Amino acid sequence: MAALLRRLAASTAAYQASSVVSSLLALVTIRLYTSYLTTAQLGYAETLLTAIILLSIVLRFGIGEAFVRFWFDDEDPERRRDLARTATAFALWTSTAAALLALPFAGTLAGWLLDLHDATLMSFGILGLWAFTNLEIAYALLRVEERRRTYLIASLSNVILTVGLTVTLVVFLDNGARGYVLGNYAASTVVLLGLLVAQRDRVSLRPPRGLRPLLAFGAPTIPADAAAFALNVVDRAYLVRADSPGAAGQYALAAKLSTVVIVAVRGFQAAWPPLAYSMTDEEQAARLYARVTTAYVVVTGLVVCGVALVARYAVHLLAGDPSFYPAQDALPWVALGWAMYGLVVLLITVAGRAKITTRNFPATLAGLVANVILLVTLVGPLGITGAGIALAGAYVVILVVLHLLTRGLFHVPFETRRLTATVVSLTAWTVAGVLLLPETGAVGLVSRLAWLAAAPLLLVGVRVITPTELRALARMRAASSA
Repeated sequence: MAALLRRLAASTAAYQASSVVSSLLALVTIRLYTSYLTTAQLGYAETLLTAIILLSIVLRFGIGEAFVRFWFDDEDPERRRDLARTATAFALWTSTAAALLALPFAGTLAGWLLDLHDATLMSFGILGLWAFTNLEIAYALLRVEERRRTYLIASLSNVILTVGLTVTLVVFLDNGARGYVLGNYAASTVVLLGLLVAQRDRVSLRPPRGLRPLLAFGAPTIPADAAAFALNVVDRAYLVRADSPGAAGQYALAAKLSTVVIVAVRGFQAAWPPLAYSMTDEEQAARLYARVTTAYVVVTGLVVCGVALVARYAVHLLAGDPSFYPAQDALPWVALGWAMYGLVVLLITVAGRAKITTRNFPATLAGLVANVILLVTLVGPLGITGAGIALAGAYVVILVVLHLLTRGLFHVPFETRRLTATVVSLTAWTVAGVLLLPETGAVGLVSRLAWLAAAPLLLVGVRVITPTELRALARMRAASSA
């Protein structure tokens, strides 16, 4: 078990590295962007960026998820290579066809999504759709072979290029939302082309063949994945129309400042499925699922606690214009939503292990419906805070329904007592800190950081974390650094 956890930690760290660097750079770039972009421009750009990810989920048709799952069913190198060629060919053909069909209607599409007729902005988004779709498949090739070093180089290159291009286009050339979107996806295009050349023995332009088993597994995941990610598009699009583009920009800043949670979630999302599907011992796999769930809730719970305690300080420090300051009200809720998304990924692999993917959609659809109802109910009186609460509430619905639908497929002995103790104690600790501690000045910041530092001791006190586990963790760290 310890070896498996070390393997998961190593993979997660590799997949998190680019996100960590991106987050550090964000300390500078967010202030730049919020100084040179209006809240409306950031709202338009971020709404388009999230819509691109949603459309990419549909275009990939579940092929990426199916590729990762089926890779571990056959150890023959040639058949694995053929599987990779099928996946890359499918993504290249579908994304290219979609881009060519969409370009003539770019202005109309911008009007539908953004209530803004800007064909150039939408054309940059269409380039992003093509690049992002194929880059996800290229990264999947690296993940299944656990080529962490290559993944690290590619993802870091993407981050550095993105920051350089975006700062140039937004700050120095004053291209507004257009520069923000183009900077993101021009960099992704360059990195994608480099990976396609580097992985050319696994890349194909032939008409894809042998798709039936991949589509049988992957196609049912599309409605579920799309509905789950649609939460991140619906809230922004609703704010643009029901409130204002500026409110969508403030909400987008809250989402970007949730990056400390997103880093953990995306690293886990990339590292977990290959490990989860590669295990052949069912009993050992069940124990690992349970232990990883507890560890994930503990780690992300502490991170969300920290975000809630210092939200006001973070926004005031990093926002370049006071018009963005209301983002502090939505920030804790958005961070909580992203943390729960990682649990959705974990529960989806429970069904994926049994190669049953049809039960995910009812859960994510229920969450999407709940999200819409909560948005309509809460945004009016609460603004972007209501949108954040709607996001978190939607993920609660998804988790409950998904657990009820998948628990019979593969029994996982979840550590209910420890999970409950973690959620209850950290919630109480966070609420107490937010309400009782000063929220301005150096005294407020120091007292809140001290409150956060004491949170792990609280978990030891309620026996979520035991002394034995602390000693085992210390041994693991010593072994990894040796």
